[in-house]
Amino acid sequence: MCQNCKKPYYITTAIAYTSGKPHIGNTYEIVLADSIARYKRAQGYDVRFQTGTDEHGQKIELKAAEAGITPKQFVDNVAGEIKTIWDLMNTSYDKFIRTTDEDHEAQVKKIFKKLYDQGDIYKSCYEGLYCTPCESFWTQSQVVDGKCPDCGRPVQPAKEEAYFFRMSKYAQRLIDYINEHPEFIQPVSRKNEMMNNFLLPGLQDLCVSRTSFKWGIPVDFDPKHVVYVWLDALTNYITGLGYDCDGESGELFKKYWPADLHLIGKDIIRFHTIYWPIFLMALDLPLPKQVFGHPWLLQGDGKMSKSKGNVIYADTLVDFFGVDAVRYFVLHEMPFENDGVITWELMVERLNSDLANILGNLVKRTVSMTNQYFGGVVADKGVTEPVDEDLKKVVLEAVRKVDEKMDKLRVADAITEIFNIFRRSNKYIDETTPWILAKEEDKQDRLATVLYNLVESITIGASLLESFMPETSEKILKELNTVKRELPQMDEFGRYPSGNKVTEEPEVLFARLKLDDVMKKVKVIQEEQKKAVAAKAEPEKEEDEKAEGIDIEPKAEITYDDFAKLQFQVGVILSCEAVPKSKKLLCSQVQVGSKVRQIISGIKHSYSPEEMVGKRVMVVTNLKPAKLAGLLSEGMILCAEDADGKLSLMTTEKEMPAGAEIC
Repeated sequence: MCQNCKKPYYITTAIAYTSGKPHIGNTYEIVLADSIARYKRAQGYDVRFQTGTDEHGQKIELKAAEAGITPKQFVDNVAGEIKTIWDLMNTSYDKFIRTTDEDHEAQVKKIFKKLYDQGDIYKSCYEGLYCTPCESFWTQSQVVDGKCPDCGRPVQPAKEEAYFFRMSKYAQRLIDYINEHPEFIQPVSRKNEMMNNFLLPGLQDLCVSRTSFKWGIPVDFDPKHVVYVWLDALTNYITGLGYDCDGESGELFKKYWPADLHLIGKDIIRFHTIYWPIFLMALDLPLPKQVFGHPWLLQGDGKMSKSKGNVIYADTLVDFFGVDAVRYFVLHEMPFENDGVITWELMVERLNSDLANILGNLVKRTVSMTNQYFGGVVADKGVTEPVDEDLKKVVLEAVRKVDEKMDKLRVADAITEIFNIFRRSNKYIDETTPWILAKEEDKQDRLATVLYNLVESITIGASLLESFMPETSEKILKELNTVKRELPQMDEFGRYPSGNKVTEEPEVLFARLKLDDVMKKVKVIQEEQKKAVAAKAEPEKEEDEKAEGIDIEPKAEITYDDFAKLQFQVGVILSCEAVPKSKKLLCSQVQVGSKVRQIISGIKHSYSPEEMVGKRVMVVTNLKPAKLAGLLSEGMILCAEDADGKLSLMTTEKEMPAGAEIC
C-alpha cells in the first residue's frame, strides 16, 4: 500500500461570483485546482475537491433588477452557466456549493450569532467610500484618485448602520501564526504583501453586515441587516463539509478539515489570509494548511472587454481547439508567480507545435511503425544500445521531477517535464532510425526493442499526463492497449507487457490549424460581441433617459377656457425670511408689476431665505388670498418637484421684467 493511501486531502477553489459568465481567466482556476486534485489522487490521497458560487450582494440585486427578474432567478441562471463550464472543462470536483443553499445559509446565521454573543461582533455606524463591484468599503486615504484601489472603478460615499468584527483582537495571533508557518501563504511574495501592507500597520475592524440592500442572509436577531459578503462567502469552505456551529458537525468535516489547500486568485489573497484565518480563530477552528494566490491569465492585447470584442470564453476556445488543448494551454502558459498571457495566435502555435507535432505525431508514428513492422505486436527483445539508457534516464527522471514540482504547486513546470519525455522520445526515433533498421534482417530484434522503448516511454508520459489532459491520456493509453500506470509503478522502466498489441488504426489526437482560418472566425466572434454590447447599451440608454422623468397621477382633463382662467406672471423676490415656528414655510416679498405681494411657500427644505432673494420666478397671481401660519399669502410661487421631494424654482431663462405675463 502506498504511503498516502486513505490520507485525506481537501482542496478548494474560490467560489465564483454570479454576476455573469466567467471568461477564460476565471476558468483557469478550476482547471488548475482539478489538475492538483487529480494528481493528489494519483499519489494515493483520499481527495475532497470543492468549488461553487458566491451568490449574494448588492451587485446581484442591481443586476437582477436590470434584468427584470428576482435575485434568486438571476443567480440560478448564472450558477447553472458556471457549473456547465466547469463540467465542460472536465473538472472532477466532489462538491459544488452555492451560498444560497439552505444548509449554508442556516450555518451562516448561527455563526454570526455566535460571534456576536461572544463579543467579536458589535453594532456601530460606517461612513466611508463604497465600491459596488468589489463590495468593499474604503477610507479616503485608501482610494486612488477617487477610485477603488482593487478594481479602479469609481467609489461612492456611503453611511449606514452596520455590524463590525473586531479584527484587531486577533491580529497579533495571526502575525505569530504566519511567522511560525512559512508555508501558510504561497508564493512568498503574497505573504510579504499581506504582512507589510495590512497586518503590521494595524488592522481596522471589518464591516460584516449591510442595511442598504436586501439580497443577503438576514441577521436573525436584527433582520434589517444582511450578512456582508466575506463572512457569508468564506464560510463555504466549512459549511460545504457539514460544519455545524452548535458542535454537531458531520463526518466529512471531521475527516477533511483543516483544508490542505485554498486555491484562489491573487486579488482576493487578503480576504483568505487575514479575514478568513481570524474568523476561524474566533470559531476556535484550525486554520487551513496553505493558501496559494495564483497569478492572472491576461488577454495579450490588454484587459478583456466586451466593448472591444476581445473577451475569450472557455466554451469558445473548446469549439476551436478541444477541451484538453485548452487545459494544456492555460496550465502550461501560467507562470508560478507572474501573470500569464493568452492570445489566439499563441494558442494556434502551441496546438500545432506542442500538441500536434511533439505529442500527436510521436504517438501516431510509434503505433504506425509497430503495425507496419510487427503487425502491432510490441515485444522487448533486450537488444540494447547506450542511447537506450539515456532515454530511460530522462523518462524516470521526469517522473521524479513531476512529483517534486507538483508538491510545490509548480504545475506549468510539471507539464514541461512530461513533455520532455515526448521530446526525448522523438529524438530517440531520429537517433535509432527504425525505418533503416527495418531494412536489415539481422536488426529486427533491435527494431522491436526500439519500438518497445518508445511504447513504454509514451505509456509513462501519458499516465503522468492524466492529471492535466485526462481525455488525451485515456486516448493514448487506449491506442497502446494498456491502462494508466500508477505512480508507484513508475519507479522502473520496462513494465509494459511484452507481446501486447497496439491498436491497428491510430487516430489524429490533435489536428493542425491554419492561423488565418482561425483569425477569420475570431473576427466574426469579436464583431458579434461588439454588436451585442451595442444592442444592450441602446435600450439601457433609453431606460436611463426614461428614468430621469417622473410619472405622476394624472388629473382630470381641462379645456383651454379652464386654463385661460389662470394668470401667470414673472415675479422678482425682493426679500425673504423664515416663518417663525415653521419647519417648512418661507415668507417672500415679491414684486409683480408695480405692486409687491406677500407669498408664503413651503420650500424651506430646498431653499434658504438668502437663496430666494433676487430670483425671477413664475407666480400664479389670480389665486384667492389665503392665510398660512397666520400670515396672508397673495399668490403662489411655482416649483418643480423630483422623486425625492426636492424643489426647484421655475425661473426665466432670460431677464424678464417683473410682471411680464407667462403664456
